[in-house]
Amino acid sequence: MKRIHWAVGFALLMGSMAAAAGPKVRMMRVPEGGIQPQVVVDQRGVVHLLYYKGHEAHGDLFYVKSEDGGGVWSSPVRVNSQEGSGLSIGTIRGAHIAVGKNGRVHVAWMGSDLAEPKPAGGKGTPMLYARMNDAGTGFEAQKNVISEKVGLDGGGSVAADGLGNVYVAWHAPATAKAGEENRAVWVARSSDEGKTFEREKKAWEEPTGACGCCGMRMFADANGGAYILYRAATEMVHRDIYLLMAKDGREFTGRKVGEWEIGKCVMSSASFAPAKTGAVAAWESQDQVFWAKVDAADGQVGEAIAPPGRGNNRKHPAAAVNSAGQVILVWTEETGWNKGGKVAWQVFDAEGRPVKNASASGKIDGLPVWSMGAVFANGDGFVIVY
Repeated sequence: MKRIHWAVGFALLMGSMAAAAGPKVRMMRVPEGGIQPQVVVDQRGVVHLLYYKGHEAHGDLFYVKSEDGGGVWSSPVRVNSQEGSGLSIGTIRGAHIAVGKNGRVHVAWMGSDLAEPKPAGGKGTPMLYARMNDAGTGFEAQKNVISEKVGLDGGGSVAADGLGNVYVAWHAPATAKAGEENRAVWVARSSDEGKTFEREKKAWEEPTGACGCCGMRMFADANGGAYILYRAATEMVHRDIYLLMAKDGREFTGRKVGEWEIGKCVMSSASFAPAKTGAVAAWESQDQVFWAKVDAADGQVGEAIAPPGRGNNRKHPAAAVNSAGQVILVWTEETGWNKGGKVAWQVFDAEGRPVKNASASGKIDGLPVWSMGAVFANGDGFVIVY
């Protein structure tokens, strides 16, 4: 047997020990006792965090950032220019955050019953949007991006890329006929970093419907590709999860990625995380949570992977990918209407296999009412915010 130089042998030993220990997972509460954290890490490694405070039906959104991986946060800045124009009730109607060209922050949220400006006609719920000002010191005045497709429920989402494109998406009735089976996903697009938006367009012509009180999620990758996850309501009972993709951010194609035959609204949510090949998508179906890799180059979606075991009503998944290619999936358990619960997590290796050690999986109590967990990668580890 060949002798291995001691330095090489020591490095191999340290590497195997680090692999056995697994990535570090750190827990962190939302600043100021806030709820519904949403987090994005930009290309410079700055962590951008959005959260909610106040009454569940008419509260406010706050933004902070950290340049040291969540150790120290900036002073909170209120996002909504009109006090009380956000809401958190139902968990899935909260705000989303994105970071686009030149590190500009973009936020979109479903307006409360107090919120202005409203869509044309004055009665519809607005889909509100605000972007960070040029100086980076605060947010410009909020505006409504719905021009005609009213009937917003389940919240909406925002996405931005490095090319200056910004998207705000939501679902609403496509026709005058009532019923979730007649809803569709709509996207308002901006090509000037959110200064102006085009009139909304239907994302996909397939008549799948949309689960009225279910959340959705939109994401844009570094190359201008756009992705949407939403829950359908075909014939009211086929409440499957669909993934839409558009390489140019305009012409979407879709595919079913998760099935659920159920004749009621399940108030579900979904999420995306950036990955080297495109994105990691996360969703829930049949009281379980899943994640899958999405390849931006060929549009292929990998195997749907669930964490081991069956939890108590697993919901609201969030994911992140670290520098080693490991994926963490974070979700909630034992939550309900006006009821908090627990945050749980599982780390997977680069091949999608559950990592088995003390820190790679767990569960913690104390999740506030109407909240969920968020997560970001910090080097080769992860930070869960709840």
